[in-house]
Amino acid sequence: MSKLNKLIAALVYAAAALVTSHATAQTLDAVRERGFLICGSSGPLSGFAQQDQDGRWSGFDVDLCRALAAAIFSNPDLIEFRAYRGEARFAPLQIGAVDVLMRNGAWTEGRDSRYGARFVTPSFFDGQAFLVPQQMGVVSAYELDNVSICVIGGSEELQALDEFFFANQTQYSAVVYEDIADLSLAYREGLCQVVSASGRQLQAMRRDMADPAQHRVLPERISKEILGPMVREGDDDWLKIVRWTIFALISAEELGVTSLNIDSLSAARTPAVRRILGVEGDFGTDMGLRPTFLTDAIRAVGNYSELYERHFGAQTGAAMLRGQNSLWSNGGLLYAPPIR
Repeated sequence: MSKLNKLIAALVYAAAALVTSHATAQTLDAVRERGFLICGSSGPLSGFAQQDQDGRWSGFDVDLCRALAAAIFSNPDLIEFRAYRGEARFAPLQIGAVDVLMRNGAWTEGRDSRYGARFVTPSFFDGQAFLVPQQMGVVSAYELDNVSICVIGGSEELQALDEFFFANQTQYSAVVYEDIADLSLAYREGLCQVVSASGRQLQAMRRDMADPAQHRVLPERISKEILGPMVREGDDDWLKIVRWTIFALISAEELGVTSLNIDSLSAARTPAVRRILGVEGDFGTDMGLRPTFLTDAIRAVGNYSELYERHFGAQTGAAMLRGQNSLWSNGGLLYAPPIR
């Protein structure tokens, strides 16, 4: 290729990149002009996103979407929620059919670099775990030995099992299936003693059983899975809006700000509380939002602890321990930068 042709090609590429950047840098304007947020997640999963008989969505993912709508519109109900299955969830984000994916696949290098999308920040930490019947009397994964385990064949989960049992010099036999629904059925029918999959899938499986109390998800995680919102590349302003909405819910828990007491804290003297309420400093204008956008998000859905208890607490049948999803100050991994 001649120097002239190389120059022309470079100019064409730069022009295309500029057009793409301009097209994707208008998410907030497009959402406001439309009048509602289009929010998606991976397929339905109990606790994260489920529909009732009237078609209404609820769950952890949905509340994060409602928090974002409240940050933008001061109204958490201005959302349209969509659930996507498999790799098809990336294309709707790329073409603008959805504004944000609140729960996608786990954060990996491949997903972070192949689909023209960006992970925003962690909102949920998970990993591969074990579901066992209470009658087995096992309270730790390190007690498992000579057990049959239902697992997806040809998967990273199967490899992780091999590594875990090899490292602990214990034995297991794999009962292999192709779909997560097969694991649940096989376990209920006694075709295996244990199920191994992501903790969130096991908790959803457990809460859908006739008597969830008769089953236990063991506390250990034998892999790392980081879940969080994804947005299109090229719109850093939109990424910041989504990111700081998530951070607001985490910071609110740390500061003791809840959906119940937030309206009574306007006279608070603690600077960090005053900043999250928007009565000291201005932290919304630079992103095209109101100074109270953080307050609006918290008032709409509560802080992170309230969300977690609402969707994974004892009353849901999940009784899902916070574990990694506890605040950093309580031994977990949740951490938000300061608002200042």
